[in-house]
Amino acid sequence: MGSKIAERTSVDPAMALGRRLAARYRQIHASAMAGLPICNPALGVAATGFQSYGGRAFGIMTTPWFMNLVAADLPDGKPAVPADIGSTWCFGLPAGEAEFITGELDAIGRIDSCSLFSPVFEFATMKAALETAEEIVRAFFDSTTLEPPTAEPTPVNRRDLLRGRFRGREEASE
Repeated sequence: MGSKIAERTSVDPAMALGRRLAARYRQIHASAMAGLPICNPALGVAATGFQSYGGRAFGIMTTPWFMNLVAADLPDGKPAVPADIGSTWCFGLPAGEAEFITGELDAIGRIDSCSLFSPVFEFATMKAALETAEEIVRAFFDSTTLEPPTAEPTPVNRRDLLRGRFRGREEASE
């Protein structure tokens, strides 16, 4: 019985961090970003798909002024390798490497961001932005959605090219 209670009351640390980030960006939206023309008035702030990966929390932050894939240290996890603010680094994800810029966010600490959309005027509704964020999370983290590698392309030499042996076409042997 005790374990079932613990299961129901335990909170995923990556999701909790996503909620903290969303709360912080709501504060920023209400203060420093209020009324700025870079903001899309159709959008709010949301954290999508936050999960633990490689010892950090990764997810999509959507705000009225950007949509980023972000990485942040988990509260009880090992901190990321120190990096200067503004420095870039690559992190290997199931879909491949992504480049992040290191930043600092009050009340959160280090946050590394991979810009996806900025500004975000492509989105007419918050629903459209969130659907896009969900697809991006799947694309970065669900290795089953990745297309299997195709067969190695056969190199085409000049002779084959001139004889029409390309794009899967073979001419009759002479």
